[in-house]
Amino acid sequence: MTTALITHPDCYDHVTPPGHPEQVARLDAVLGGLEAMDLLRVKAPLGAEDDILRCHPQGHINSIRAAAPTEGWRSLDADTHLSPGTLGAAFRGVGGIVRAVDLVMGGEAGNAFVAMRPPGHHAERETAMGFCFFGNVAIAAKYALDHHGLDRVAIVDFDVHHGNGTQDLVEEDARILFCSTHQSPLYPGTGAAHETGVGNVLNVPLPDGTGSKPFRDVMERIVLPRVDEFSPQLLLISAGFDAHEADPLAGMNLTTEDFGWMTERLCDLADRHCKGRVVSSLEGGYDLAALGDAAAAHVKVLKERAT
Repeated sequence: MTTALITHPDCYDHVTPPGHPEQVARLDAVLGGLEAMDLLRVKAPLGAEDDILRCHPQGHINSIRAAAPTEGWRSLDADTHLSPGTLGAAFRGVGGIVRAVDLVMGGEAGNAFVAMRPPGHHAERETAMGFCFFGNVAIAAKYALDHHGLDRVAIVDFDVHHGNGTQDLVEEDARILFCSTHQSPLYPGTGAAHETGVGNVLNVPLPDGTGSKPFRDVMERIVLPRVDEFSPQLLLISAGFDAHEADPLAGMNLTTEDFGWMTERLCDLADRHCKGRVVSSLEGGYDLAALGDAAAAHVKVLKERAT
């Protein structure tokens, strides 16, 4: 088996205002970094409303639809903007990660990387925010549980910003373990260690300037043992690469090699508990060169572990 790469050209139609960090060029950087890899390349279908409704109410979907402009931009907050192509791209993001779950659970791919934008981990149940509209990874977790009959799905979010949306969508569902490492204080200001859901949320806030060694130590001592104890049947990753030392929006100071190391450790757990089944989805990462390099390091490991 191999690694599936799920993406779609509609992601280029989500155009943010000039100077916005979540820009079209991010997708070029990621796909450029993966261009030479022999991957199973799959176009993301449009997501089904029924899948979105696993996490968001109909009113949220309706409000995003109503806000979509026919030209220019419409701003939901200072960070989150819709262009005429945003709605299609957001629906493709949901469809892409659901398709990835089907490919991996059906044995058509050993694991998968979903290279889509806009990202999703800040989208709360009824609030689009932080560049995000729908909680793609949370939707995928609920879909895997309901559609594939699983009992336990783990989500590991290593984006430098706390995945407040994912936490909001899963914190009352004990079938889902959500683990987040993130810089604190930093946007969105959530993710304190005392936020534990129904015992299924692990937040590990880390200071500015953490660096490789302390970060790896936290992963080895806290995050990986918690996932190991949970024994998931599927591992989902919110793969934000903005903890990279070159990223302009934060200061976690990780290296490209750290993302490869982290992927190896997570794949070890997936091999132990869920037959190697990993679905990873792009979140942040705003220095284009670092984003391309870190995504390539991440997917290179996925590909090696899928064969």
